[in-house]
Amino acid sequence: QVQFVESGGGLVQPGGSLRLSCAVSGSIFSIYVMGWYRQAPGKQRELVARITSGGSGNYADSVKGRFTISRDNAKNTVYLQMGSLKTEDTAVYYCNARERPFSNDLWGRGTQVTVSS
Repeated sequence: QVQFVESGGGLVQPGGSLRLSCAVSGSIFSIYVMGWYRQAPGKQRELVARITSGGSGNYADSVKGRFTISRDNAKNTVYLQMGSLKTEDTAVYYCNARERPFSNDLWGRGTQVTVSS
């Protein structure tokens, strides 16, 4: 069994910042890639950012320059620092992990981020 502990979501005003954290534990030793996806009401789940165990990251165009992803490999934890938040960033944010390049995706339960004045 693999467990996800996501935290850091909440309500923030436009232009504000939030930091999401996701710790993965259980029957998993090392994780090839960790990331964050989001799903807004009525929309498909989309990639926000992801980072490999070697530190290589990529971002959705919509968040480049505003969000920063990082990870602590020893703790199997990934972080998402979100800044200059916009109302369109409102969504449920899901932590994702893949143990090997072609392993199945593992998902957290999600944390709500609401950007509103």
